[in-house]
Amino acid sequence: MSVIRIALAQINPHVGDFAGNTAKIIAAISRARDSGAHLVALPELVVPGYPPEDLLLKPQFIRANRRALDEILASTRGIIAVIGFVDKTSDIHNAAAVCCDGDLRGIYRKAYLPNYGVFDEYRYFRAGTAAPVFHCGMNGDFSFGVNICEDIWYPGGPTKLQSLAGAHLVINISASPYYAGKGGDRERMLQTRAEDNAVAVAYVNAVGGQDELVFDGQSLVIDERGRTVARGPAFEEGLVFAEINTERVFKERLHDPRRRQERLDGDDEGLRVEHIVLRAAESHDPGAPRLSPTLCEPLDKVAEVYRALITGTRDYVHKNGFRSVVIGLSGGIDSALTACVAADALGPDAVTCVFMPTRYSSAESGRDAQQLAHNLGCAYHVVPIEETFEEYLEMLRPIFADAPMGVAEENIQARIRGNILMALSNKFGSLVLSTGNKSEVSVGYCTLYGDMAGGFALLKDVPKTLVYALSQHRNRTNSPVIPEYIITRAPSAELRENQKDSDSLPPYDILDAILERYVENDLDIDAIVADGFDETTVRWVVRQVDINEYKRRQAAPGIKITTRAFGRDRRMPLTNRYRG
Repeated sequence: MSVIRIALAQINPHVGDFAGNTAKIIAAISRARDSGAHLVALPELVVPGYPPEDLLLKPQFIRANRRALDEILASTRGIIAVIGFVDKTSDIHNAAAVCCDGDLRGIYRKAYLPNYGVFDEYRYFRAGTAAPVFHCGMNGDFSFGVNICEDIWYPGGPTKLQSLAGAHLVINISASPYYAGKGGDRERMLQTRAEDNAVAVAYVNAVGGQDELVFDGQSLVIDERGRTVARGPAFEEGLVFAEINTERVFKERLHDPRRRQERLDGDDEGLRVEHIVLRAAESHDPGAPRLSPTLCEPLDKVAEVYRALITGTRDYVHKNGFRSVVIGLSGGIDSALTACVAADALGPDAVTCVFMPTRYSSAESGRDAQQLAHNLGCAYHVVPIEETFEEYLEMLRPIFADAPMGVAEENIQARIRGNILMALSNKFGSLVLSTGNKSEVSVGYCTLYGDMAGGFALLKDVPKTLVYALSQHRNRTNSPVIPEYIITRAPSAELRENQKDSDSLPPYDILDAILERYVENDLDIDAIVADGFDETTVRWVVRQVDINEYKRRQAAPGIKITTRAFGRDRRMPLTNRYRG
């Protein structure tokens, strides 16, 4: 059997939905078999959904996961299936079940457990110690290894051992959380791993949103020379097909004498090779039609982020049982982009936009908010709050006395708006989408219980400069729905007369560049200044980031699209004196 037909099933599981996940897995296995695949691989922890977090501390959850796997086994007749699940021994493991002909034939247990960024796997799992190689065919002429996500990022890990032990193909099942640009980094790493080990690599990734995380799919097959031969679509479910020629893998190895000097007895982490005879697979029929390889083109960065926001918003809303959302439109670019993403993710009929003017709201803001809602086809309401604002001021006048108007009065307007949006949420069961971006949230240019009110903050990890790029991208695709003046006007919260963001903040291109260095790259003040930034500005930005952690801790969850998102990635104490 020199040609192996493989299918990678990038599917969107729902954490804890064992019935739904089982149905999806069985359907994917059936489609792969009907398409002529010998082998199908599904993502990491696809049975329980990823990441299950503290659900893993419930024994009944572990048992339900195993019952679901047992139900799936019957669907593996006539095909080999690699399925991510939670394995239970004396402890629990992040594992891959290798199944065929209705039986569980072997288990791989993840060896390298990530415990950084969004990952907490040492909290839940015990590491595996074996690197099994599965042998198929009448003469054992097709061999493959299986490992899980983080395992393949290590040059000396199980991939190397499995290759040296004779695997023609290494299958890596993954649930790799998205950030902008990760797909390219991951593909280059996999190409290196394949070429260095003269082994074909099949990488299957999950798709969909889970809380703040998004999974981008883009499953890959890399040949033994490090060339990409198949690539799945971004943020879409589906099967990715490819063929592996074991004879070509063998020939490539004959020309690499370095392999003959390598150790086969394990690696520095104590992994050992195990050999498992899987089954006598059917011989390849040379007359059978070839599977057409899937080779989707990667998206550019801005288009990719926009798709990530759509995916994360759609899944957060739908998986949490909401059918509609409500958004406060200000006439500004953040709320405009939020409305566009929501309409594209959920359909315009599921989006209600509300404009809530006061004495400080410009006529242009009202005009553009209404035009945007009309262009998108969303419901639109105007709820004036000037009278309510005035009543607040009158009620507080004895206490405020002769103090000048300031931030307190500005925040009252934002909080009135938050109250109205939450009232609509309660009345109609719609989820409130807050509209703040990462730049504002970083430095606290936002109001607790006001514009921060809501159940989901889809722009929470999107810097302001990227908000502009995404808005322009949305207008270039489909139809230009965002009025041009929203994009070109000077940004303003419109909470006082003639207010501009630039009254309180550095220009956004400078602010975002400093934030990238401080928040995402952990550079100190001196290093940022050495990059050419004004020291006074840098010190102000750093201080604002540090003292506003309490606001971010109370913010709604939002979609991770950078390498260092607030909350899951960057975890700072609320009470601390360290600055810089």
